[in-house]
Amino acid sequence: MSAVTSRRARRGAARRRLYQWLFVLPALLYLLAFFGYPLVRNVLMSFQEFTPTTYFTGESPFNGLENWRAVFDNPLLGDAFWQTILFTVGSLVGQFTIGLALAVFFSRRFRLSGVIRAVLLLPWLVPMVVSAVVWRRIMDEDHGVLNSFLELVGLSSDGVPWLSSPSVALLSAILVNIWIGIPFNMVILYGGLQEIPRELYEAASLDGAGPWRTFRSVTLPMLRPVVTVVLVLGFMSTVKILDLILALTGGGPADSTQTLGTLTYQLSFMQLDFGQGAVVGNVLILISAVFALLYLRVNRSDVGRGR
Repeated sequence: MSAVTSRRARRGAARRRLYQWLFVLPALLYLLAFFGYPLVRNVLMSFQEFTPTTYFTGESPFNGLENWRAVFDNPLLGDAFWQTILFTVGSLVGQFTIGLALAVFFSRRFRLSGVIRAVLLLPWLVPMVVSAVVWRRIMDEDHGVLNSFLELVGLSSDGVPWLSSPSVALLSAILVNIWIGIPFNMVILYGGLQEIPRELYEAASLDGAGPWRTFRSVTLPMLRPVVTVVLVLGFMSTVKILDLILALTGGGPADSTQTLGTLTYQLSFMQLDFGQGAVVGNVLILISAVFALLYLRVNRSDVGRGR
C-alpha cells in the first residue's frame, strides 16, 4: 500500500512540475523570440561582412574580428563612450534630484496640488522627438526664446550658443533630457512616499528629529527600493537614447553630442556598415548587462539583510 501511495505521490509531483513548466513556457518562448534571437543575431552580425547587398544576395561572409578591430580603432568610439557616460549620469542626477524634491513637495497636500502634478506630467506624455524639436527652437542662438529671456533679465548680451558650440551642446542635451525625465521620477517617488507609514514620522517627531534628520533617517531608507527601481529604469532608458539627440543636435556639432546610440545609427544607417553598427550595439548591451548584474547583486544583499 505504501508503494502505491509513493508512486501516486511521485506522479502528482511530476504532474505539478509539468503544469509549472506549461505556465512558464509562453514567457520563455516570448523571451527567446523577442530577446534571445535578436541578441544572438546581433552578435553574429558583428562577425560578418553585412552590407546592403546582403539583403539581395543573402551572402554575409564571416570576417572574424575585422568589424571589432575597425570600431575600436575608430577614435570616435572613445568620445562617444565618455559622452554617453556624461549624458547618462548627468541626466539621472538631474532627473532624480528634481523629481525627488517635487515628490516631497507634493506629498504635503494643498489646494490645486493634483492639477499642478497633472501639468507637470505633460513633458513625459509628449513624444521625445516632438520635445526635441520644440527645444531646438527654444534654444536657437539667434531667435530662441531662451536667449531672448536671458537678454531681457541681463544675464547674457550676445546669446548662448546652446546647440552650435561643442562645449555647450552636450549640456543642452542633458538639460532637455532632464526636463523630459522629471515627471517619471516624480510620479514613482511620490507613490513610494505615500507607502511610508505616518507613524514613523510621528515617532521621529517625538524623538526630536528635525526635517532634515527625518528625511535622512526615515524617508530615504524606506524609499530605497523605489529609488533603486527608478535609477535602474532611468539608466536603461537613458544610456540608449537616440531620437532625442538626433532631433536636437544630430550628434554635432563636431561630434560633441555623439553617443553610443547615435554612433550605432550612424554606422548602420548612414555608412551602411551593419557589422560595425552591431559591434557598437553589443558594447551597449554589455554595459547594460554589467549594470543589471550590479543591481541584482545589490538587491540580493539587501534582501539578505532583511531590507
